[in-house]
Amino acid sequence: MSSGLMRVNHSGEICAQALYSGQALFARESRVREALQLAAAEERDHLAWCRERLAELGSRPSLLDPIWYAGSFALGVASGLAGDRWSLGFLAETEAQVERHLDGHLDRLPADDRRSREIVTQMRDDENRHGAIGRAMGGAELPLPVKLAMRGVSRVMTRTAYWV
Repeated sequence: MSSGLMRVNHSGEICAQALYSGQALFARESRVREALQLAAAEERDHLAWCRERLAELGSRPSLLDPIWYAGSFALGVASGLAGDRWSLGFLAETEAQVERHLDGHLDRLPADDRRSREIVTQMRDDENRHGAIGRAMGGAELPLPVKLAMRGVSRVMTRTAYWV
């Protein structure tokens, strides 16, 4: 259970840092670019924690991580090209969805796997802060169809990454 969930978290961090890096490339305001670059850097920290934990568990990252990276970077570029308000809105909605996802992982992780629980808890707290920054900086509320599409893509990624 722990290996599968940490593999999903690793893939999620692949996606997040690629997404925010793509968005930062096309941010119009320097303050927005800096916020996205900071979020991407923190996601890379999360990525390293997840990779290390997978190794401790004797497991491996998803074999599909290059696909997750490419798709997320492309979405980040598209979001960045849509403008800073939409990009910040995408940041806020991404982190809201990730936060719910991580809460679910905390419910499913074995109680005695304190190391994985510690990592996921810290990641959830950081994601909460990233989302709050996106909202505070004026992120636009994304249309419902966009939110639903994001959830759908996330479901595909999480269900696939758990096993592959």
